[in-house]
Amino acid sequence: MKRILGKKIGMTQIFKEDGTQSAVTVIDVSNNVISKLLTDGDNITHIELGFSSKVKNTRKSDEGNYKELGFVPKYKVAFKKDLGVGGEIKVGDEIKPEIFVVGDIVDVTAKTKGKGFQGVMKRWGFKGGKRTHGQSDRDRAPGSIGSGTTPGRVYKGKKMAGRMGAVQRTIKKLRIEDVDVDNGLIAVSGSIPGANGTYVIIKESFFNKK
Repeated sequence: MKRILGKKIGMTQIFKEDGTQSAVTVIDVSNNVISKLLTDGDNITHIELGFSSKVKNTRKSDEGNYKELGFVPKYKVAFKKDLGVGGEIKVGDEIKPEIFVVGDIVDVTAKTKGKGFQGVMKRWGFKGGKRTHGQSDRDRAPGSIGSGTTPGRVYKGKKMAGRMGAVQRTIKKLRIEDVDVDNGLIAVSGSIPGANGTYVIIKESFFNKK
């Protein structure tokens, strides 16, 4: 299964050969290298992919872990299966964006924007309380969260106010609209999670085989 790491640059639009317009997200996928090979005896169990340039300030332990690579990558993810590049692989090999072609269907994983502590209307889409009958402070309140004697507690999973965003999400079945090998860029259809500068994982979708 083909995989590559990248950094979200932003959204733009492109015009296809048939004249139609498509909104795309541009992702920087340059500087992808195999940073580590995790083995169980002689068998490779995981392949760690590192992205971007070296970290300025590193720990001694990280310097030892990536001594073979020569630098500590800023973002790294270990995958159980192969990366779809074919042939023999070794630490330091660069993964090029050309492993993907226009028309490939991919899944993009990234961390969403953090929203901080939010109320139930923004977090869950509650409509709020009534705007009449003397209610002056119930406009955005959640309402009742449970009865008294039975059950006498609040059920787990109750939709309430709390921390919103900053969670990992995957957008599936996005189409590769353009691959710029010279500049190390990939454009995927639609939007993906996270702010500009967020690290993302691009992997071949199950639906690409169909």
